[in-house]
Amino acid sequence: MSRVRSSRRRAVENGGDTGAGGDAGAGHESGSAIVEFVGLAVMVMVPIAYAVIVIVQLHSATYAAVTAAREAGRAYVTADSPGQAAARASQAASIAMEDQNAPPPEVSIHCRGGACLSPGSRVHVTITARVPIPFVPRQGDRGTIAVTAEHEAMVDTYRASS
Repeated sequence: MSRVRSSRRRAVENGGDTGAGGDAGAGHESGSAIVEFVGLAVMVMVPIAYAVIVIVQLHSATYAAVTAAREAGRAYVTADSPGQAAARASQAASIAMEDQNAPPPEVSIHCRGGACLSPGSRVHVTITARVPIPFVPRQGDRGTIAVTAEHEAMVDTYRASS
């Protein structure tokens, strides 16, 4: 009986057949499942991480554009003159975008319902910013995604006409 045990032990130690229910080639593939799992995890996780980075940057720029449009509208309707209003609106939009580390915006302002800054008129503000996509070379508008936000502000009805 001791002879059988020792020969079986030597077979197991040498990576040979272990008898009933044993795995003959287990010694050669030891640890390969971990390598395959790590390789597969890297191939799946890198694109997911990249997508998350892009989505977070777009979300941040969208939030910045919405805030910039709202602030530009408020700055415009509280100004004393139309000349001052455009400069204030543009500056307010730039500050709002800088707060979120977003690119400088393009500001478009249109007056509706009468002359600009007349009581009861409306000011429509459109903010457009081009967000760079990480790790993509930029050539003009290539490598960026446009983010646009709009806001309409009403000039106070009881405001003195300017």
